[in-house]
Amino acid sequence: MKPKARVIALYLPQFHPIELNDEWWGKGFTEWTNVAKAKPLFKGHYQPKIPADLGFYDLRLSEVREEQAKMAKDAGIEGFCYWHYWFGKGKRLLERPFNEVLESGKPDFPFCLGWANHSWTNQLWTKAKTFSKEKTLLEQTYIPEEYEDHFNDILPALKDKRYITVDGKPLFLIFDPLSIPDPQNFIEKWQCLAKKNGLKGIHFVGIISNLLSIKKDFGGTPEFHYAKDNDPAAPRYNQLLNAGFDAVNSRGQYRAELKATGNIKKYFHTCLQRLFNVNFLKTFEYTKIIKSLFVEEDKWENVYPTLLPNWDRSPRSGKKANIYKNSTPENFRKHLSSALELIKDKNEEHKILFLMSWNEWGEGNYVEPDLKYGHGYLNVLKEELFVK
Repeated sequence: MKPKARVIALYLPQFHPIELNDEWWGKGFTEWTNVAKAKPLFKGHYQPKIPADLGFYDLRLSEVREEQAKMAKDAGIEGFCYWHYWFGKGKRLLERPFNEVLESGKPDFPFCLGWANHSWTNQLWTKAKTFSKEKTLLEQTYIPEEYEDHFNDILPALKDKRYITVDGKPLFLIFDPLSIPDPQNFIEKWQCLAKKNGLKGIHFVGIISNLLSIKKDFGGTPEFHYAKDNDPAAPRYNQLLNAGFDAVNSRGQYRAELKATGNIKKYFHTCLQRLFNVNFLKTFEYTKIIKSLFVEEDKWENVYPTLLPNWDRSPRSGKKANIYKNSTPENFRKHLSSALELIKDKNEEHKILFLMSWNEWGEGNYVEPDLKYGHGYLNVLKEELFVK
């Protein structure tokens, strides 16, 4: 039976040690370091979140990667979108798990790549003190002369029979498209290279929030503005589409949190945080959040909404985190049902939902089995995606 949607799960390759993580955060550091030492911050706060079936796994093990693929396939997930780190000048990080997937041919499970085009700072993976100064550890650069090198680096993946395509073109997701100074140049260069190498082109998808208190031109300096919870999403989506992106992956957390908090209170907290670096522990009811994650523009043919099983970044951010309370498999079922209704009239190729995420344990958005809910989230996916 064919699933009702093309669910593509974002996949974090951070669960294995690398030399630079050893240097920056201590010998043997992985995402599990933060996950295991997380503590409840209020009564009823579900922390720490402990993995069940696969335990505290190491992604250097093929057996782990194959078991993940089996669980995902059984739940109706089409494939994984592996986060890909390319900083310029040929610098890569966390590439080993995907390289081994590509070279070994295992697991035989569809995949695509998402360019995590952001700099790494001293606040990326660990809790920072409230008044500590943010320091760049590895800077993301955009050098037009290196665009071809970047393309050639991932070309073997793009030509792999497992690579996920849309309208016959390999899907390439970009985390922060607004940071690229001249996206038209980048996109045109890659489209030309793709066709030169026997591909139909690239299906470029940019991630963007349907509402944010930041305005920014491509490659420009972010500017704060007072966003209201009823502001339309169309201008933000069109900003990417008009720059040459084929589609957008829409995110709705900021709007949903604004609606749950209220414009004035949210604006006041944002000002305190930005001007005086004052942070509040912010909690939201998951059932309220999922009512406002989607907007009417998410029905557009070239908009791919996001599924969000939960959000709790406290393992990384401590009391600076936003935390969604009472996310359960049954509440996730309501969210998934709304998403399926949203895309039901789209072309089959474009009934895409990005699942955020398969294994972002440090942000609390994962569907892998844990000790509290077991296979609950995976069972909901399977039941709803394959229901007649």
